[in-house]
Amino acid sequence: MIQLVVTGIWACLVTVAASYGVAYWKANGHTFLPKEEYLQGVEYEKTKVLNVPMIADGSVQGYIVTQFVFTIDATTHRQMTVPPEVFVVDEAFRTIYGDETLDFRDLGRYDLAGLAATIRERVNQRIQADVIQEVLIEDFNYVSKGDLRK
Repeated sequence: MIQLVVTGIWACLVTVAASYGVAYWKANGHTFLPKEEYLQGVEYEKTKVLNVPMIADGSVQGYIVTQFVFTIDATTHRQMTVPPEVFVVDEAFRTIYGDETLDFRDLGRYDLAGLAATIRERVNQRIQADVIQEVLIEDFNYVSKGDLRK
């Protein structure tokens, strides 16, 4: 019985505190910035999940599973006839697959900042404009071939 009363009092206190917090926040004029002010002509695009096979000793040992987010100028993005995601995914696959320094057994030592910068530079070279402003790595994992069968 006492537990029910304590839970009721706790719910009332949380409701009062939340109401007071919202009223205080509105009274002090804190509002969110308009979308145009915080984006300033930049759009974020997310790529699909990319699976890059890792080949060693003549067979596939596993896959690097990765996903990227990139920023692009909004005006240029609307004018493009080919989606920029295609270029980002292609360059990411080529870079990861062809990287001889990538030790897929120990990803902790891999230069992710260098990977993102390389992808951005190569995509901008292929598009022949400075369209992609930044490439962010949302996910970067290695899944061994043995783990896929489980």
